[in-house]
Amino acid sequence: MNNLEFDYLKQVLYERSGLVVTREKGYLIESRLAPLARRNGLESVDRFIEETRRTRNEAVLTQIIDAMTTNETLFFRDAWPFERLSKTLMPEVMAKTKTSRRIRIWSAACSSGQEPYSLAMTLAEMAPALAGWQVEIVATDISDAMLARAEAGRYSLFEVSRGLPEHMLRKYLLPEKDGWRVKDSLREMIEFRRYNLLEDPYQSGLGPFDIVFCRNVLIYFDEETRKRVFTGLARVMRPWGYLCLGGAETVVGISDAFRVLPGERGLFGLAR
Repeated sequence: MNNLEFDYLKQVLYERSGLVVTREKGYLIESRLAPLARRNGLESVDRFIEETRRTRNEAVLTQIIDAMTTNETLFFRDAWPFERLSKTLMPEVMAKTKTSRRIRIWSAACSSGQEPYSLAMTLAEMAPALAGWQVEIVATDISDAMLARAEAGRYSLFEVSRGLPEHMLRKYLLPEKDGWRVKDSLREMIEFRRYNLLEDPYQSGLGPFDIVFCRNVLIYFDEETRKRVFTGLARVMRPWGYLCLGGAETVVGISDAFRVLPGERGLFGLAR
């Protein structure tokens, strides 16, 4: 890819999604955009980006963002956040919200939906303790295609084999011809919305939240963008709120809006 087209693609991805691409990721650009180029009747990625730069076609730009967004996810990824949710976070948040008996959880960058459905299953397992409580899960993603998949709640045999315990599979999903589908009772626990993490969640009307899962997405952003995202997240969290990041992500040295919780990795509270 020539410098002009690469610089344009780099700028578009950064400004619209926060993604940082380098020349070393040329193979990734080629593998993800080549099928899109062919679908748009162009013989090469270079020609595709050149045409996109010329036309500024919004529909095509959206397709590019969708294609370049990493959507690696699985049910109950890493396990520990969901154990913390049921054993520690929910009981502590319930103690803080016993008057309103309302709890809101945000699954940011939810991809194809495995994380919010894992959250919903965890809460469903807590049903006796949550009797009389209103618990809402809001799941957001930048990709319309991923949100459509998530809302449909249909997963292949391979996808349900990654992290989803057998007893949960049988309890919360129904077998279909080519895979499994999440039961309506679980799907109804989640509100799916399109949202770009570069936006201000407060201005987007997303908050307030007691618990925010924003896992394994900030690793694709530079420090300035991470700081911007953390500022937005803090604005829509209640004073006792918890932020759960991926195991390789941290607020340390980036944002003073959050504090490290003693003995915890990937779990943070609002700064007091």
